[in-house]
Amino acid sequence: MSLPANPDAKRDPTRAERDMTRPLSWRARLALLVLAIFACTTVWLTNSLLTERFTESTKNRAELRLALYAGNLMSEIQRNSIVPQLLARDPALIGALASSDYSQSTQRLLSFVEEIEAKSLMLLDADGRAVAVSQREQLGSTHRGEPYFVNALRSSDTVFSIIPTEAGAYRFTYSRKIEFNALTLGVIVVEVDLRQFELSWAGISDAVIVTNSEGTVILATEPRWRGRTEEEALALQSAPSAIERAIWAAGDWTNQSVDAYISGRAVMRLENRLPFQGWKIASFTTYASVRERVNGVLALEIMGFSILLALAFYSVSRKATSRLVSVRQESAELRQLNARLQREIAERERVEKNLQSAEQTLAQSSKLAALGEMSAAVSHELNQPLAAMKTYLAGAKLLLQRKRPDEALSSFQRIDDLIGRMGAITRQLKSYARKSGDVLEPLDLRDAVKGALTMMEPQLRRRTVEISKTLPQEPVMVMGDALRIEQVIINLLRNALDATQAEAEPRIDILLSVGETATLTVRDNGQGIDDLDELFEPFYTTKRPGDGVGLGLAISSGIVKDLGGRLTARNAASKGAVFDVQLPLLEASAEAAE
Repeated sequence: MSLPANPDAKRDPTRAERDMTRPLSWRARLALLVLAIFACTTVWLTNSLLTERFTESTKNRAELRLALYAGNLMSEIQRNSIVPQLLARDPALIGALASSDYSQSTQRLLSFVEEIEAKSLMLLDADGRAVAVSQREQLGSTHRGEPYFVNALRSSDTVFSIIPTEAGAYRFTYSRKIEFNALTLGVIVVEVDLRQFELSWAGISDAVIVTNSEGTVILATEPRWRGRTEEEALALQSAPSAIERAIWAAGDWTNQSVDAYISGRAVMRLENRLPFQGWKIASFTTYASVRERVNGVLALEIMGFSILLALAFYSVSRKATSRLVSVRQESAELRQLNARLQREIAERERVEKNLQSAEQTLAQSSKLAALGEMSAAVSHELNQPLAAMKTYLAGAKLLLQRKRPDEALSSFQRIDDLIGRMGAITRQLKSYARKSGDVLEPLDLRDAVKGALTMMEPQLRRRTVEISKTLPQEPVMVMGDALRIEQVIINLLRNALDATQAEAEPRIDILLSVGETATLTVRDNGQGIDDLDELFEPFYTTKRPGDGVGLGLAISSGIVKDLGGRLTARNAASKGAVFDVQLPLLEASAEAAE
């Protein structure tokens, strides 16, 4: 009985080992296959979603830049278009052409150049000879056959001309004939400096072109593109072959349609129409920033899955060869894992450093976002003076035809007042866009409040908001930076406007008082503040996604602290929120020293 039992006892462990080995191998292979499929699917979905998201973000920024470029270009063109009309009615220039005495004309044109910021001015007599110029090397030159002279004589309005130069660039001029008693005396020519935009555009990563109604490139960041069509210009630096384009597009992993290729690189093309003689402006933005951001996330995912795969292989191999693997091999694998973890820690430290830099960049982006909203409102505000100027000009022309010059002068004075108002609006916008310095100087807080209200005036006019302003009669002097203090006030006013959107009778109170410190209070009748503890924390916001990033109050609090003051918030006893800006008053001795 015992003899047959011994063989069975020897064979049973063998079967058990086989039964254990086969399910383990099958399960391990299935687990590795599922993990590989999950990893590939996750990487593919992440690449697809992030590429679409970051591409849309890049496109939005490119559209914003293109809108700003178009606005600046149109502003320069429109600003100079009115100059020939004014100079054509200048009594001194008319008298010089009528008497052929040009001794003071050149000096007068030089004074106009400094005021209107045009590139050059040129006064031509009836024969096309330059009798007065702002660039003295052109004095006495003949322009009888130039388009700006010929077309101006044929037209009774201001004529815009584009003249190619020998260097491959273009000159842009406004010209208008000067008449007196129905007699043509000459032509005034104003050259517009649009080349300055090429230099400013060339300082960014985008390529920018401006084409006329015929499709010819007249302004471009690439000098070789000027004078060609867009297709010809892109052909100069396009991908060498379709095969290389396909390889690049496949290697880019992008699921977005490629608009064009420049130097073999896929680019995003955006276009805006300019409301001027059929002009168009287009920009070409590379996908490099998109791929860098997406690849950074994909690298982290692949690293994570690699660690999981390594752990999975290690687990399977450890189970399969647990009796064969030595202690030395196990320690070697542990050292490899330790090295991977150290690399991951180093990568995270680098990401944290980049995050600090990104927070500073977002602070400036918040200011530029506010500037973008103000720019749109200011553009609308400028349309009213322009329409009024057109009406006054028509009235002045009619008065001059009826030989009533005294009444016509009053129309010109109104036009001058409107130009001053437009200049004040644009100067405020330019001063807000300029970066503030670190030098502090004495300033009157009342002026800062007025400057901020001037900047916010277009936005306030678009809504029916009751503004109550209470300022002391005497100056409230503090030591600070006017631009940064105005930025704080504008942030508070914008928050108050947002808080009162749902109110039937919105109201904002501004109170400036003087005690031990200078205190500026901004109160609204909105819904109040729910969480006062986290109000000044970065990226905390109660607005809807897309309406704000939660940096306005954090930046404002930092500015006030830098100036030695304090920014506090509280809920009003009745309804709404109250923000108090407290700044130390300027001592009498320090004010005298300044």
